[in-house]
Amino acid sequence: MSINLTNLPKRLLARSQPRSLIPASPRPRLRSLSRPQNRAVRLTPGVACAPRVYRQFIHPEQLESRLDLLAFSATLLLICVGVSLGDYWVEQEPSQAPAQDVAVISEQDIMGQEAHPGRPGNLTADQEEKLRQLWGHVLKLCGVTDENVNAVTEAVAGGAADAASAGDTNSQTGSDLTPPSAGKAEKEKPKKKRISLFGKKHKAVENESPTQGQASPGSMTHIKEGDGEDKYGQTQQFFDALANQSPQSLHATIWSMVKHDHPDALLLRFLRARKWDVDKALVMMISTMNWRLTEVHVDDDIMKTGEAGAVADEQGADGDAKKLGADFMAQIRMGKSFLHGVDKSGRPICVVRVRLHKQGEQCEESLERYTVYLIETARMVLAPPVDTATIIFDMTGFSMANMDYTPVKFMIKCFEANYPESLGAVLVHKAPWVFQGIWRIIKGWLDPVVASKVHFTNNVKEMQEFIEPQRITRELDGQEDWEYKYTEPIPGENDRMKDTATRDKLLEGREHLIRDWEAATIRWIATSGSPEAAAVQVERENLAQKLRVDYWTLDPYLRARSYYDRIGVLQDGGKIDFYPTAAPASGRVAVETSANDLD
Repeated sequence: MSINLTNLPKRLLARSQPRSLIPASPRPRLRSLSRPQNRAVRLTPGVACAPRVYRQFIHPEQLESRLDLLAFSATLLLICVGVSLGDYWVEQEPSQAPAQDVAVISEQDIMGQEAHPGRPGNLTADQEEKLRQLWGHVLKLCGVTDENVNAVTEAVAGGAADAASAGDTNSQTGSDLTPPSAGKAEKEKPKKKRISLFGKKHKAVENESPTQGQASPGSMTHIKEGDGEDKYGQTQQFFDALANQSPQSLHATIWSMVKHDHPDALLLRFLRARKWDVDKALVMMISTMNWRLTEVHVDDDIMKTGEAGAVADEQGADGDAKKLGADFMAQIRMGKSFLHGVDKSGRPICVVRVRLHKQGEQCEESLERYTVYLIETARMVLAPPVDTATIIFDMTGFSMANMDYTPVKFMIKCFEANYPESLGAVLVHKAPWVFQGIWRIIKGWLDPVVASKVHFTNNVKEMQEFIEPQRITRELDGQEDWEYKYTEPIPGENDRMKDTATRDKLLEGREHLIRDWEAATIRWIATSGSPEAAAVQVERENLAQKLRVDYWTLDPYLRARSYYDRIGVLQDGGKIDFYPTAAPASGRVAVETSANDLD
């Protein structure tokens, strides 16, 4: 049905449009479509925009025929379409090549990857020298010098008698770092550099017998207590570790933390966190080892017993152990936090569903145990050049009942003091207005570097700046059809941990690789600046790769299987598949649990 505007009564036309907006002209003419001053008019594409502009500039009474009306509408339509296309062409960015798929990572993918600055394979000369210094300090504290490395090497080769003689005449903690292959004449040559923790006032400590087995706090001449920047009291923890831990225990704890990582990468984390200050990095590293060994028992309890151990305590233990196991498993089953997928930089994503936490619902020890377990599990899926993770705090449905400052403080301490340089980005998603005051408090606790990594996202479009839309789950308004469903431990999945004979044999082989690495590192330190250093560094890189492969062979004998092993994210040989299509065949029925299954 068509409407002839020219046949409408003039009084109705006058009411529909104020006369003040009609250009006073005896003949109808199309006026310029320039925008009025101080008023933003946006022309949107389509015919719908024509009547609005038409009423604003031209009164229907001034059109002499329906042909004029048709021509005018067509003109406006062309203008709108032209403006829209112009905006489109101006705003479009050049298309980018599709990002490389990093969902599946294997050993072949790791080889040849370009390292980020400050990482193994991408160090400046000054950074490399700092790394040499830190390795020198660490090896001395662990009782590793050229003499005892020679002793181990000769013992393996059948020269046990010579090794014993070398061990009787040299101190473990006081020898210079000289190449183990150097002859007597070379050892007598003056060295250009001497890396030592011991000052002139502590000559007695340098000659201390290795049978005493402990490093003296007084031997540290450059490290002082009472540092105003020591936020977590790590200097005191450092001296406590030297006083109470043997060099052998520190040595074992360091290598248990290395796991599949490049040994240099672990030390470089502490150096970067302390802005390449060697003394501060050493304090941070040793205090972290003391924390792992004496406070939280990461490798000899949390990762060793894992989820199956918690289920056993939940079902068969009594008292505190039963509650600890039940509280630990309750958090895993509901998916309070979980790992899934990667962001645009290939970093694994940890999602924390804040609404599922209720203050006082689980005991504090279980919260801390669960936090460490998740961080350590996230470390298992890191592969060079990716060495950090992204955390999403999903604040959907948040209320003050979900706010609990104690676990927040513990999490902050973990990342700032014990897992340095592990955070890539933190996304606080859909935070309600009530969280603004809470954030001001939490931000005051954060190191400025950590605080700078926190970003607030309010919708999926803003989250797409960090994560591809097809890899954002539907729960977060994305496109990926995936939801967390916990798979219970499978009977017999940890049977290899009972095979102590195979485990001990593998540990013995790994010990030989570690000694080879340490011997090469001592030569690398001693040959700094010489042509030989490059060849020694190549040897160290080859040994680092062997250590990585060796760890994954040993892993099933040391670490209890996790949910991520059962669903196929972590696979044999260190292969990682962030989006597994099917879990590895096990021949056993797995039981799934989600947050909806819990009361």
